[in-house]
Amino acid sequence: MSHPEGSPLRAGFAALVGRPNVGKSTLLNALIGEKLSIVTPRPQTTRHRVLGVLNSAEGQIALVDTPGLHPGPHRALNRAMNRTAAAALHDADVCVLVLEALRFTPQDELVLRRIRESGRPAVAAVNKIDRVRPRQKLLPFLAELDGRFAFADVVPVSALRNENLAALGGAIVKLLPESPPLFPHEQLTDRDVGFRIAEVIREKLTLELAQELPYGIAVEIERSAEEDGQLLIDAAIWVDRAGQKPIVIGAHGERLKRIGRAARLELNRTLGRRLHLTLWVKVRKGWADDARALRALGLER
Repeated sequence: MSHPEGSPLRAGFAALVGRPNVGKSTLLNALIGEKLSIVTPRPQTTRHRVLGVLNSAEGQIALVDTPGLHPGPHRALNRAMNRTAAAALHDADVCVLVLEALRFTPQDELVLRRIRESGRPAVAAVNKIDRVRPRQKLLPFLAELDGRFAFADVVPVSALRNENLAALGGAIVKLLPESPPLFPHEQLTDRDVGFRIAEVIREKLTLELAQELPYGIAVEIERSAEEDGQLLIDAAIWVDRAGQKPIVIGAHGERLKRIGRAARLELNRTLGRRLHLTLWVKVRKGWADDARALRALGLER
């Protein structure tokens, strides 16, 4: 299968890997042109592998957003997130190391070591260049990066400002195997509507609760039904200690109402349909250390 110029089409998987909070999810959304991965200022917001399909004249890139790789075993949830990221890296045709401009930390080195061990070709996406003034300050950093690993390409980008994304897409697709498309042209992701709804609710929870609640919070869709052209969703918000429940609900239930309203408005817009959302807060003690609970939430295979 070839495109009009006669050169073969390419298709394959490209894993976006990096330490927490370098902008992998923002980059996935910017490349696809639609919000598939939730984004908050908190590190380790991404817990699942999220796939986004990018089509171009040269071929099709199945971009895989991954949780940030981080050291230390921590809780079962952290170990599951690290395993998800490592599996995506192992299964990919190409690795895209996402870094923050002018910063290379021991955690970045840990991720780079994983890429070296994988034996996969890699592109470095140096993100957040919009924060660098003047731009010439980037040059020594890019040269230093080039010396750390035989990257096929080092591409400075700003996911937030949509800068240089076409160049990054071009650098990735060149490294993919010759292949017809792996997904239908109109398919954007392999995640269903239920997953996207649960993730948007979790995003609004994280933004609203800021520093008040630790990572022991999760969302599960308990019921999804159609009625009079409306999507009816019941979602459970899991917390892992009884004392956290009133924090999420807020005085007179106001905080939970705000979270529900913010999620519903975004979902009405992105899904293009009316949505009725009912949220319940439930305590499941120590769920982030419970392998069975992690499997129920799709966080563990």
